[in-house]
Amino acid sequence: MVAHDLHPYDVVAAFERRVAEYAGARFGVAVNSCTNALLLSFALRFFQQWPGGMKVVSLPRYTYVGVAYSVLNAGGVCTFRDDDWEGAYICEPFDIVDSARRFREGMYHGGLHCLSFHWYKHLPIGRGGMILTDSREDAETLRVMRFDGRTAGVQPKHDEFCLPGYHCYMIPEDAARGLMLMGNVKPWNKDLPWGPGTNSDYADLSEFPIFQEGY
Repeated sequence: MVAHDLHPYDVVAAFERRVAEYAGARFGVAVNSCTNALLLSFALRFFQQWPGGMKVVSLPRYTYVGVAYSVLNAGGVCTFRDDDWEGAYICEPFDIVDSARRFREGMYHGGLHCLSFHWYKHLPIGRGGMILTDSREDAETLRVMRFDGRTAGVQPKHDEFCLPGYHCYMIPEDAARGLMLMGNVKPWNKDLPWGPGTNSDYADLSEFPIFQEGY
């Protein structure tokens, strides 16, 4: 079955299954950017640990600024470490992986694994992201969170609201493009470069007061 055979409401689910199968995860949750994939992941873990849970996240000091803002916007605090990472790294101490620069067959190794489909990434949809997980509960919760905290198919006046809600779902047109592009994705792709001395424009985020604890 190809993308044009699917109902618009099913094409996103088909894309999620295709990417999850490629990466080796049970579930995929498609959103409109990797930054929002990270935001939802932090928000989910913070919510699950409420009240009094740890909300301090350690990141490499050289990474995309949206990662640090995702921590802040989810209600957390950033700390920074020297980390010579390639392709992907863990947002410690959580099981959240920023894999915006890695995309290869069987890459998933547990936790919440966040992908980017920006135009210069391995799957260049133009925009979009995805969270990979082996947890059905996490996947179902994240699908509600990405859709304004709503239950898909339920009118708001009949719904119940008990989770953080964000407006960051993937539209069917982007998912359809992703399905078509997946037909040409290689099993193994070289990690995209990062950091000083490469074509990356990453700044040292530890230098900015807004990302420092107590700002």
